[in-house]
Amino acid sequence: MSSPDYDCIVIGAGVQGSFTAYNLAKNNKKTLLLEQFVLPHSRGSSHGQTRIIRKAYDEDYYTHMMEECYQLWSQLENEANVKLYRRTGLLVMGPEQGDYQVFKSTLERNKVPIVILPREEFSQHIPHVNLSQGNAALVDTTAGVLYADRTLKTVQGQFQKLGGLIKDGQKVIDITPGSVVTVTTVSGVYRANRLVITAGPWANTLLSHTGLQLPLQVIKINVCYWSEKVPGSYNVQHRFPCFIQLESEEAKHHIYGLPSNEYPGLMKICYHTGPETDPDERDRQTDRGDIDILQRYITRCFPGLVPIPAVVESCMYTVTPDDHFVLDHHPTHSNIVIGAGFSGHGFKFGPIVGKLLCELSQGEVPSYDLSPFRIRRFQAHSKSAL
Repeated sequence: MSSPDYDCIVIGAGVQGSFTAYNLAKNNKKTLLLEQFVLPHSRGSSHGQTRIIRKAYDEDYYTHMMEECYQLWSQLENEANVKLYRRTGLLVMGPEQGDYQVFKSTLERNKVPIVILPREEFSQHIPHVNLSQGNAALVDTTAGVLYADRTLKTVQGQFQKLGGLIKDGQKVIDITPGSVVTVTTVSGVYRANRLVITAGPWANTLLSHTGLQLPLQVIKINVCYWSEKVPGSYNVQHRFPCFIQLESEEAKHHIYGLPSNEYPGLMKICYHTGPETDPDERDRQTDRGDIDILQRYITRCFPGLVPIPAVVESCMYTVTPDDHFVLDHHPTHSNIVIGAGFSGHGFKFGPIVGKLLCELSQGEVPSYDLSPFRIRRFQAHSKSAL
């Protein structure tokens, strides 16, 4: 057998794969980052202008991970001399007896700076929003907006500066596990001691070559932008925050939004779920049930927005049954590591996921307890593809 070309190959140059490759290169590993589409592209889950960054979660372990994650975002900004994060705060609204209480407790227990907004003072602090009957509200003051496209460009650029190699337009057609892993693409064959798979909606397609299928569901998200009736009402310059509505009259799932910023005069508000889709035929999925839900919610709670979306873009979530990530070794090939199922809330964790997948691939003890993210939790679901 000839010796491998690389210490590690990472498949998938979205946010998780790019941060993984960057961490491997920082650790002096000869690393190849493969991407099936020509970069930059909008076919997966990491594109678009903005994402929310927050510590407001219902599980302590996410809040703990975000502590270090903020430091890592800041470190990358300093290293590349680029602004990737804008602090806006996150308005959390929800029925007092529901998830809201869990979020509030997690934030208080972890001493995250928050401001509770009493109902009678709500409109003074948050104009142009109607707080639903029976809802309570708080602000996670550490939260804000991440610049997504800029992040990908930055982290990929830093990876290349460290000597890493990116090959795009390289759809993987086969993976041969072994002590040296062989990855075959449409235009080349590459060999490495270790492989990390961060292929988003295409994770199971790739894993089928290794005899594994995970219980991952790919859903299409309509990313909707809504016009301000009075320009500036919900503008980031006017200190309007990001928001998350935990439950509402209209919807069982969260509704979330970001202040008008990326498209002047348009506020991004989306529903946190959507219909199942085939990632290769995403745009054939034309279900707009989520938009109907958003229109009813916006009419009732955001009176300063025109309740018809001005722009609708597409994104995909790859969702696990419990909405928690997969960060683990392949059950039968320990030199293959999997990062998948980020369930629509993984972007903000990019720096820490990259660090963890790097640690796993190098056989190091991970910096965090990964038991919530292990494949074995799916024993009832996951099946061998062989």
